[in-house]
Amino acid sequence: MSAWIENSATWLVANNLQIPLFILLILFVFGEDAAFIGFVLPGETSLIVGGLLAEQKVWPLWLFLTVAIIAAVAGDSVGYEIGKHLGPRVTESRLGRFVGAKRWRIAEHIFERYGGWTIFFGRAQALLRALVPALAGMHKVPYRTFLKFNFAGAL
Repeated sequence: MSAWIENSATWLVANNLQIPLFILLILFVFGEDAAFIGFVLPGETSLIVGGLLAEQKVWPLWLFLTVAIIAAVAGDSVGYEIGKHLGPRVTESRLGRFVGAKRWRIAEHIFERYGGWTIFFGRAQALLRALVPALAGMHKVPYRTFLKFNFAGAL
């Protein structure tokens, strides 16, 4: 997937299609953070490619970073809402049974003990980045708390 992004980016820039490329990279960032999609979408690779293109003056770095941060926070907010509304069904689903009751209890304990810091540090690893927003919603972390730590982690 990373090679595909790199090859596509090169082709799009060579054909003066920077705006669709910008949108595609931002959508990957959003998608990685929303609804467990992070398992398959390369958000980090998209950020690296976008940063390299900013260094080559394809677009301003400040613009790419600003929009990428907004996309990451928005994607996590979608994951939070999914966890908030579908949480109990997720734990009872086939995926939830695969994860196991013991792991769900551990996740609940971590949220109770570390609160918002779980959200902040959860952004540092791809698997956690995909799961922590939904877990925060499932464990009824207040949205303001979630948003504050999520935004700080995204920065």
